[in-house]
Amino acid sequence: MSDQQPENNNLIQFIAAKVESMSGQMSEMRDQMATKSDLEQMATKSDFESLRDQVGYLGGQVETIRDQMATKNDLARLEERLTTKLGVEVTTVRGDIEQVHLRLDSVDKLLRVRLDNIEVEVSRLRSVLYLLVKDRPDMLRLLGQAPPAGG
Repeated sequence: MSDQQPENNNLIQFIAAKVESMSGQMSEMRDQMATKSDLEQMATKSDFESLRDQVGYLGGQVETIRDQMATKNDLARLEERLTTKLGVEVTTVRGDIEQVHLRLDSVDKLLRVRLDNIEVEVSRLRSVLYLLVKDRPDMLRLLGQAPPAGG
């Protein structure tokens, strides 16, 4: 009978270990199982059909937008045209500025010549005037100059 007791103890320990193991597995399964609220939140087949219809509609919208968008080649051609046009416009403006510059130079030369002529004429008039008022120095006051001292 004493041989049976260790055997019974081993059997009881084995059964206890199995019960504990099964209890742990049942806890894990309970944690993994869906609750009633989980099931209520799940999507139905009609939900999926509605979602599929919405995705189809959005796909059509994407196609429409894609048709309206420019490709990289379109943008490259546009950039090339704009660059060419901008280059032509810049060249035109430079030409206009150069013409204005040349015109201003010619106006400057004409004014310089005319001013030189006016200065020569004013100098001649002064010389003549001084000769005329040489005998009457008080007349120099009319010109805004003081008569020479001692004169």
